[in-house]
Amino acid sequence: MGKTVIISNRLPVQLQIDGDTITAIPSVGGLATGMKSVHSGGDSLWIGWSGLTDEEIPEGLAPKIDQALKKHGSSKVNLTEADVDGFYYGFSNRTIWPLFHYFLEYTEFELESWNTYVAVNQKFADAILEKSEDDDTIWVHDYQLMLVPQMVRQQRPNISIGFFLHIPFPSFEIFRTLPWREKILEGLLGSDLIGFHTYNYERHFLSSVRRLLGLEVSFNEIYKDDRVIKVDSFPMGIDYKKFSDAAKEHDEKKENQQSELQQRLNTHKESDPDAKFILSIDRLDYTKGIAKRLNGFEYFLNKYPQYKEKVRLIILAVPSRSNVPQYQLLKKEVDELVGRINGELSTVSWTPIWYFYRSMPFDNLIDLYTSSDIALLTPIRDGMNLVAKEYIATRTDRTGVLILSEMAGSANEMNESLLINPNNFEQIADSLYEAINMPVEEQKSRNRFLQKRLERYNVEKWANDFMRSLIDQKERIHTKVSRKLTASVQNRVVDQYTKAKKRLLFLDYDGTLAGFHNDPQKAMPDEKLYQLLDAISTQKNTDLYLISGRDKDTFTKWFLHKKYNMIVEHGVWISKDGEEFRLLENVKNDWMEKIRPVLESFVDRSPGTFIEEKNYSLAWHYRNTDPDFGNKRATELTTVLTSLIANDDLTVLSGNKVLEIKSSGVNKGRAAMRMLTEDEYDFVFAIGDDWTDEFMFQELPESAVTVKVGLQKTHAKYYLENTQKVRELLEKFAGAE
Repeated sequence: MGKTVIISNRLPVQLQIDGDTITAIPSVGGLATGMKSVHSGGDSLWIGWSGLTDEEIPEGLAPKIDQALKKHGSSKVNLTEADVDGFYYGFSNRTIWPLFHYFLEYTEFELESWNTYVAVNQKFADAILEKSEDDDTIWVHDYQLMLVPQMVRQQRPNISIGFFLHIPFPSFEIFRTLPWREKILEGLLGSDLIGFHTYNYERHFLSSVRRLLGLEVSFNEIYKDDRVIKVDSFPMGIDYKKFSDAAKEHDEKKENQQSELQQRLNTHKESDPDAKFILSIDRLDYTKGIAKRLNGFEYFLNKYPQYKEKVRLIILAVPSRSNVPQYQLLKKEVDELVGRINGELSTVSWTPIWYFYRSMPFDNLIDLYTSSDIALLTPIRDGMNLVAKEYIATRTDRTGVLILSEMAGSANEMNESLLINPNNFEQIADSLYEAINMPVEEQKSRNRFLQKRLERYNVEKWANDFMRSLIDQKERIHTKVSRKLTASVQNRVVDQYTKAKKRLLFLDYDGTLAGFHNDPQKAMPDEKLYQLLDAISTQKNTDLYLISGRDKDTFTKWFLHKKYNMIVEHGVWISKDGEEFRLLENVKNDWMEKIRPVLESFVDRSPGTFIEEKNYSLAWHYRNTDPDFGNKRATELTTVLTSLIANDDLTVLSGNKVLEIKSSGVNKGRAAMRMLTEDEYDFVFAIGDDWTDEFMFQELPESAVTVKVGLQKTHAKYYLENTQKVRELLEKFAGAE
């Protein structure tokens, strides 16, 4: 078992330079705390930026910095000022951050920033490649490094890679506005496991993968080439014990041991025991909804004036990205709002809002958590919001009320809190009224459930669950790879092919010999395919059949002059050695008049779909419509057709983005078996990509070599990743003597 390599934008240590002395101090809280159980001992390494640009590191001190970081199991990625400006302040925080939080008006699409983002992601990937081995486990964190998984995968195809996104993933309609959307998705899909805080983010990601990349998604698994990528939700917790223990210790302190802040809070509490403190803690970020919160609080005071001089809103706004213009404007807006509300509503003995624009030591945070009767957290959009969990963890007597935005990821786990729409001032005001008047027993009842849940699913369990899932995925992948038609297995198959006295091959066309096309009539064979089929079909003692669901007219035009053996329309027609097609099965088509209007009605209601009419079957194609919409319509159409043909000798075949209605009992498996009985074959080979080929895989004898194209459930013995791999195998057949 190799080591665990953690990668994040910043390392979990703070560097302090004092002359020639370098001191590395471990960071507290957040990801650093969460990864403590994973990043421990000598079996892990954390890679990230040290916080110092190349220009800021004094000459000759770089080796000492490396040594200081090594003591903490860390290794740095070197970034220049230009790197940080374009990668972090540019693309990460002026493009991805606002876009993924639904603030399109703040989103910038700058090519130069994107190019820097790509270059810096490559630096991180190179650092991973330098420090890791194939048996290591890689865990990449957050939106700054979304290209890293694929960059590593390209060089280390077999390494295990996990990725976790700590911010929301937006809906398809938002994400599609990003010019580099496919490249971001491809970067993430280099992972074996992709984690999100909530199922909604997971669902949005899967929708974008389906719609933009056209990949097959089954539940929470994505099939890409020879890989299965798992997508799942892991709601991040907190170090519950740390906050709970700190609160208990705080409660036991005598007055002379309390902080100055706590003593001031006590003074105000004692002056009016019925007064309520309402707490608001956030980074000063436009996603946190601080301005709307202030307006909502003002609305509350005007709607319920009896609470003037009875409540006080304590706002702690921690400085963030103060060099980004939007954040500067936000600070100005918040400053002015606080000033106006306090100016209009204050009395001689009461100021409605206490506003702190700074970070606070941990002990002071505990002072605020334990002293506040209500926590008011109303982000417009938030990946998780751990402050809500920290507040509940510090309520040792289980009193206190949490008012939480339903737009926060943590709202999914905290239904016992008062959930509100942060844009609804009426709801904010009414929730504050409800919180102030909530009976103590109800407060305790709600918080009892919340605390048990948060204590059970803490940050350590979050990290361990993700790692366990990644390891499980790695083991599952290795199990699947055992069915892959690997180079060594191919050599054995080619050896059997070479030694065989009589060979029989069945080759599907669409999705096997050729890729799919939006217009099926344009997926014509290329010259290289003709040459390959010529080479195999002219070999001695070799019978090759193209076996397809295509109509006979198309295959007549494409292949009849080549005199290949062909079976088309799923076994209805056959042509041997260039003869005209003849019926292989006695089928009828008088049913088509009844079915065609049904398909036409679905075409009318499903933009991008169309009907392909064959001699003895009808096909409804939905490759050109929205994937989710197409799947929904296909399910609906299958239900309608199944009831409609219940008393007819018909069946509905579900292929790759197509539904085909044809006569029952006619399929590729039946046709293949008829050809098998015409001679004595000691080598039988069949390859195809969709459910219509499963009839062949099931019907052919156990000794046959059956191959599925793509990773899907199948009765075939082996699988190949794509059409390119199929051609590479057939070239080996063509080169056999």
